[in-house]
Amino acid sequence: MKRRRREASLRSTRAVLLSLASAAAIVSAGPQPPPGPPDARTPRERAPIDITGQWVAVVNEDWRWRMVTPPVGDTASLPVNERGRAVAAAWDLERDRAEGALCKAFAGPGLMRQPTRIRIEWEDDDTLRLEFDAGRQVRRFEFMPQPPAERSLQGYSEAQWFRQTQSRGVFGQRTPPEGGSLVVRTAQLTGGYLRPNGVPFSERATVKEFFSTCPLPGDAGAWLIVTTALADPEYLTTELVLSAQFKKEASRAAWNPLPCDVAPPLRAPAPSPADPFAATASPP
Repeated sequence: MKRRRREASLRSTRAVLLSLASAAAIVSAGPQPPPGPPDARTPRERAPIDITGQWVAVVNEDWRWRMVTPPVGDTASLPVNERGRAVAAAWDLERDRAEGALCKAFAGPGLMRQPTRIRIEWEDDDTLRLEFDAGRQVRRFEFMPQPPAERSLQGYSEAQWFRQTQSRGVFGQRTPPEGGSLVVRTAQLTGGYLRPNGVPFSERATVKEFFSTCPLPGDAGAWLIVTTALADPEYLTTELVLSAQFKKEASRAAWNPLPCDVAPPLRAPAPSPADPFAATASPP
């Protein structure tokens, strides 16, 4: 008798759960409101966050690779393949200087990791312009598709605003999105360096970046957080994810544009085929 009662109780519980699941499915699959009219606003008018202004890099990680020139062949913490390590080990600063190639350290994702200031402004309603005082570089984020661009140090970047709608509760109630982020996809690069010591990325590299902001309490300003995902089938074994943080400056007085230049690398044991990571040791 007790067994039959337990089985009946279990069947009742299953029926309730199935009813709830069915109700949730009906709500989620039920009639949806018709889409609204196309948004006629420009990308500038649609911006869910404001990233304009002057920002200064906050180097709170990887100081040894960002604030100084690492030793030749130092590829520590990067998923560089054998070919990439060989290119890094053969890097020669004076050769780059003689060939006018110092700006390769200020290309693509390497630029975002420089201890730099950025001025971000709307060039027009469809284009964000990013001006860097490090290397006097300029990037443009295009919200409207443009004709294929020639390869360059900064490549061609397409941008779009992104907002994540949240679903909560048993019935998946959708809450209006708050804030948002900027997603940027970059290709058409000429290749350059991930670090100023010649660790390479190739022209086959593609970059995806996420820009978001974080306001600080009171009048303390705001932070800009940039997450970069780099794929390069020529020199990397897997996707490389990097981050960089910037703090908004109330004054523009510290702006100091400088041409591309790279300090001499720190000294360390030279890598060899038997010990390709020798240069990752601490410099004498």
